Amino acid sequence: MESAGALAKELGRWNEVSDFYRRASELYRECGRAQPASDALAKGASFLEDNTPEEAIKMYDESCSILEEDGKEQMAFDLYRAAASLYVKLEKYSDAAATFLRLGSAADKCNAINSQCKGYLSAIIIYLYAHDFQQAQKCYNDCSEVQAFLNSDQNRCAMKLLSAYEEGDAEEIKRAAQSSAIKHLDHVVIRLAKKLPTGDLQTIKKLAADDGEDSLDENDLT
Repeated sequence: MESAGALAKELGRWNEVSDFYRRASELYRECGRAQPASDALAKGASFLEDNTPEEAIKMYDESCSILEEDGKEQMAFDLYRAAASLYVKLEKYSDAAATFLRLGSAADKCNAINSQCKGYLSAIIIYLYAHDFQQAQKCYNDCSEVQAFLNSDQNRCAMKLLSAYEEGDAEEIKRAAQSSAIKHLDHVVIRLAKKLPTGDLQTIKKLAADDGEDSLDENDLT
């Protein structure tokens, strides 16, 4: 089946590429072989990235799920990143961020702290690039409940970025985007970080100020 899929790729018959690699994966799963089942889907997905990226993402997603179900999350890290990269290419930024958060969650299960923190920072940067400051802030707050992230360089970098956005300081955002924590992320995320700030900084600054006032009101018990 995999050989037939490779041949379909050579002939440019993209629907058949998907069908053959999916079938190969099913057969591996019937034999109880999760790793080759995942590999078959990932291989098919890599062939489809340029021509049918939506189908490639589905196959990467299923490939990750097979490994998650088998408790082999660590083997899926590259697949999460490949899927996230395709989402960015398709400008589906919230899906890209969610995929990096999924990577972070998988990394947490296998105690891969560096990959976990990089996944979280990547998601925050993607939300900022997509002009969604509030989601970036929420993501940061949620991720900061994880002790490993709270004490990390990636956390400090995210905090500097968000503070600069709150101040409406474009130069400080650019400086923060040059930090070493960002230089070690995936190329697709580094490219987005280099383009920060995007969106209307003054609107974001006002939103941040309004949020701050709301939280003060909530805490005012007098």
